[in-house]
Amino acid sequence: MTTDVRAAVIVEPGGPVEVRTYRAPRLVRGNVLLRTIASEVCGTDVHLLHGRLSGVPYPLIPGHVAVGRVEETRGPVVDVEGRPVGIGDVVTYLDVHATCGACWYCLVAHAPNRCPSRRVYGITYGAEDGLHGGWAEYIHLRPGVRVVPMAPGVDADLWIAGGCGLPTALHAVDLAKVRLGDTVTVLGAGPVGLCAAALAAASGAGCVISVDPAPLRREAALRMGADHAVSPGAEARDAVGSATNGRGADAVIEATGVPTAFVEGCELARDAGTVVVVGHYTDAGAVPLNPHTHLNRKHLTVRGCWGTDFAHVWRAMRILSRLRRRFPWSSLVSRRYSLEEAGQAIADVEAKRVVKAVIVP
Repeated sequence: MTTDVRAAVIVEPGGPVEVRTYRAPRLVRGNVLLRTIASEVCGTDVHLLHGRLSGVPYPLIPGHVAVGRVEETRGPVVDVEGRPVGIGDVVTYLDVHATCGACWYCLVAHAPNRCPSRRVYGITYGAEDGLHGGWAEYIHLRPGVRVVPMAPGVDADLWIAGGCGLPTALHAVDLAKVRLGDTVTVLGAGPVGLCAAALAAASGAGCVISVDPAPLRREAALRMGADHAVSPGAEARDAVGSATNGRGADAVIEATGVPTAFVEGCELARDAGTVVVVGHYTDAGAVPLNPHTHLNRKHLTVRGCWGTDFAHVWRAMRILSRLRRRFPWSSLVSRRYSLEEAGQAIADVEAKRVVKAVIVP
């Protein structure tokens, strides 16, 4: 392979996105080198551009979710089922890396996404650490990074269409404990919210209501399993009330990242319902809340959902294989961008001019 690798780099918080050239890595035992096929532009990348996550080492190669073709390996590499990963295989990987497996969170809480040793591709590795983000021509997977081959019927385009949103939505729907016949309200119709609508419908929800202010995203929600797609506020209250005889939704999944949406979610949920907060990966600020009227009197169950683990990625791959013809996953990708266009891609995601943006190095 070439010794020079091009990558799109966020130079500093609030700074430009530049294309820079790096040396290809020397592989050691357990390494995998991927030729990048595609990497998504996530809402997290917008936060990274504005410096909203602490401890991020700039300059940074973003792209925490990607898919690539195996170019080179050192030593045997196997997937979770013990099957060898070989040259030419198309794979993705768990972006979370280096959880210790020995701390209290790993062993007692079974919450590896809270492990203090946790590292994340495209977020906590700086560009000087190596090619550890998807916005580059090649991705260097360190020993121990969990590789996930494509499932039957799933190609690179289909996987990146699900991208980060699908395993994250799967985690949220799991926490919501959606039952057959439930009314589920999903606040936000970005990639996470759209995938949550599809998974709620596939779980047997009796009615799925998507809430988003953007017409483009409401249209996408109707394609992805929502029975109704409405604007926030009075329209959402009317839709949920009409579907439930005034009781409220059995489960509400907040996937907006807007603080006031949490309050709206509590108000749209029925008494003894469930609210899952998945949209607030970063601190967007505080919001007034009345513990009595919003939570205690309603006897609500509120669950926080921060990140995913390997099981969500592995199951998401099987879900795409099973449901690839039921929902138009690929339609979620609004536009593909080159490395030189990465800055524009972030701007388009932030302005909600696209549903999903994908970087193709």
